[in-house]
Amino acid sequence: MNARLVFAVFFLIPIFGGLNVAPAAATGTMRVQQSDGSVNVYHDVLIRVAQRTLRIGSKDRKGVLVIDRAACSYAGAILRCLPSTMKLEQSGKTHEIPLITGTIYVNLTSEAQQLRHSSTQLAPRDILLALQTKRGTYVSLHGHIDEMQP
Repeated sequence: MNARLVFAVFFLIPIFGGLNVAPAAATGTMRVQQSDGSVNVYHDVLIRVAQRTLRIGSKDRKGVLVIDRAACSYAGAILRCLPSTMKLEQSGKTHEIPLITGTIYVNLTSEAQQLRHSSTQLAPRDILLALQTKRGTYVSLHGHIDEMQP
């Protein structure tokens, strides 16, 4: 087994420890394509890491995607995680969303990093996410982590 492989309840908090960063202007863009082909694009989503959980919230704060379990390893300087659970918090209720596959890339360095075998670069604290649910929905996200708390 690769010594750098990390099985974590979540991937960022153990690495950042007590780092506490204040919220900034939300800059993430999330795209959700339903199995029927309809597409919703959410601009200015808030990307937060708090209490071992990645939270991606819509600008209107009506819905939040929550990822709280992932298996992670490093691909060069980029942290690559395979999420195993995702939930949607909306209207005071939590709904489990079963995943088929998904990958999250995070640049935790202070310099831009190139993804291997790709022309894509991630700026410091940038995140790139692609998921497929069992219902056939595709979710993608690219943005900057706005807030990190222990």
